[in-house]
Amino acid sequence: MQVQPYLFFNGRCEEAIEFYRQALAAQVEMLMRFKDSPQPPSPDCAPASGDKIMHAALRVGDGVVMASDGMADGTPEFKGFSLSLDYPDEAQARRVFDALAQGGKVLMPLDKTFFASIFGMVADRFGVQWMVGVMSRP
Repeated sequence: MQVQPYLFFNGRCEEAIEFYRQALAAQVEMLMRFKDSPQPPSPDCAPASGDKIMHAALRVGDGVVMASDGMADGTPEFKGFSLSLDYPDEAQARRVFDALAQGGKVLMPLDKTFFASIFGMVADRFGVQWMVGVMSRP
């Protein structure tokens, strides 16, 4: 079993997918728009436009992040969690950290820690918080 995060972007999902494709080399494994659903979506979760994304699955490394424009009213708030990325080398970690920081906010600059050769935290332009580093191996 795997735990897979599901992010709701309230109308900005397509923009987020393109951003993560560039920043994280994410691969779109699945994408369905509300207008292409085989059954009508619930009025509680469907945005006004059928062109918005009902469900998407993005492969990021060995994991999958799912995303949608539905189930969110107002500005999305990604609080109380961070997505963590553990890279095999510092060059990759720096590249991804810098890409995620574009239009976002650095919460903790990349630096050496007692648990990682390099580690930092950033909130991307959508407010999703990321922890990026090269974790020490036992």
